[in-house]
Amino acid sequence: MHPRAHAATHPDKPVIVMTGSGRTVTFGELEDRANRTAQMFRGLGLQTGDVIAILMENLPEYFELTWGAQRSGLYYVCISTKLTGGEIAYILEDSGAKALFISPGLATAGLEALAEPTAKAAGVRGFSVGGDIAGLPSYVDTRATYPNAPIADETAGADMLYSSGTTGRPKGVRVALSGLEIDAPNPLMMLTQALYGLGAHSRYLTPAPLYHAAPLRWTMSLQRFGATTFIMEKFDPETYLAVVEKYQINASQLVPTMFVRMLKLPPEVRAKYDVSSMQMAIHAAAPCPVAVKEAMMDWWGPVIHEYYAGTEGNGFCSIGPQEWLANKGSVGKAILGELKICDENGDEVPPGVEGAVFFANGPEFQYHNSPEKTAESKNKHGWSTLGDVGYVNEGGYLFLTDRKAFMIISGGVNIYPQEVENLLVTHPKVADAAVFGIPNEDFGEEVKAAIQLLDPASAGPEVEAELLEFCRQHLSHIKCPRSIDFHVELPRHPTGKLYKRLLRDAYWGGKQSKIV
Repeated sequence: MHPRAHAATHPDKPVIVMTGSGRTVTFGELEDRANRTAQMFRGLGLQTGDVIAILMENLPEYFELTWGAQRSGLYYVCISTKLTGGEIAYILEDSGAKALFISPGLATAGLEALAEPTAKAAGVRGFSVGGDIAGLPSYVDTRATYPNAPIADETAGADMLYSSGTTGRPKGVRVALSGLEIDAPNPLMMLTQALYGLGAHSRYLTPAPLYHAAPLRWTMSLQRFGATTFIMEKFDPETYLAVVEKYQINASQLVPTMFVRMLKLPPEVRAKYDVSSMQMAIHAAAPCPVAVKEAMMDWWGPVIHEYYAGTEGNGFCSIGPQEWLANKGSVGKAILGELKICDENGDEVPPGVEGAVFFANGPEFQYHNSPEKTAESKNKHGWSTLGDVGYVNEGGYLFLTDRKAFMIISGGVNIYPQEVENLLVTHPKVADAAVFGIPNEDFGEEVKAAIQLLDPASAGPEVEAELLEFCRQHLSHIKCPRSIDFHVELPRHPTGKLYKRLLRDAYWGGKQSKIV
């Protein structure tokens, strides 16, 4: 199905409800606006295979843009609201985006990106969405000048989301356009329907930013089913519970840090809200501590499902609540692609033996403008990996034991240390730098930096403050270290390889002093 089909049969049914503002879009309105948006894209000269970028908070117009792009054969790049102007400009250049849609709250970073020489040279067009931005035309006003009839050359577009590699700049995950009709079913849609019984009856709540792969893709899939999707402008633990009660939410997707924050609410606050309507809560994006999931099951009942997958879409593992209770800590069995646990030679190892997690016979993907990174994700058999380490038990259930090359997952957000390290070593006082994740009770992990100064005797609070501020001036704050430890020398091999595990493991086993 496609939202268009539901617009024909149930034009007045809400498809989008913003839980904070109360703004509502019906299927009929979404069809009208998506058609006008597609016409607008053609009017701007955008053709099948071209790219647009979206830099917006959670607003209903997000889906008017994505569905307009989806029926125009365009790639839509959804950019993190946490990035700086320079980081956004890099994504615009790398993706080849021809237009950027910006909400007023992100005007500073968005205008800075558009002012970069690369964006100006490429002629990237800027539009304001959800309010005025000086110097930019309004998307809604521009869209209104176009007809609401479908464009003549409809074909299915796709998202192109940026998933940072463990080294350097982020890379766009690009799939080949299918060339199919816009209402052709996709694998995620079929999976979610078969696994979770989602459909037009679902009242689906999205509490996370829409630029993330899961909130974007799952919400659009639910809209295909004819469901009403409820979008939180921003997650707040008590507000989430209030929304579940108010709208009788029966399906939702969260990340473990949201569970933690809700569990830390005072018992009387938790007891105040009726969450019995919830029939299925899905979580992914980061490992969930067993104790946290047990506590959520005790509270909400056996309605919590989990899956393991990546933006790359090369495979999908799933586990239901009863299965998890019998295999605590597992992220499930493969239902898209075949799980292969491999040794360093790329050969499969038996159950119970730890190795690199690969998927065989899954969907193909490539990292845009990075054939070497695409090649690195595959082994000699052509199986692909997200870079995780784990093992399967005799029943075929996957257990993850490590994560992508020290990738930091803080509050469900992936942070890659290399970019921060590359910046820190440019500071005149820094000789060497290592960045990694350490435990954080609320967010799972937080960013820690270990620094070797040119003058070790100068180590102290003043230099720490100077380096932290240096990071914040150049990177989005979520990527910046929360604290710095100073070392006389970092554990680096003569070949240049940094033994980051030696630094990281000390924090996961106990405390470490500031000066080592």
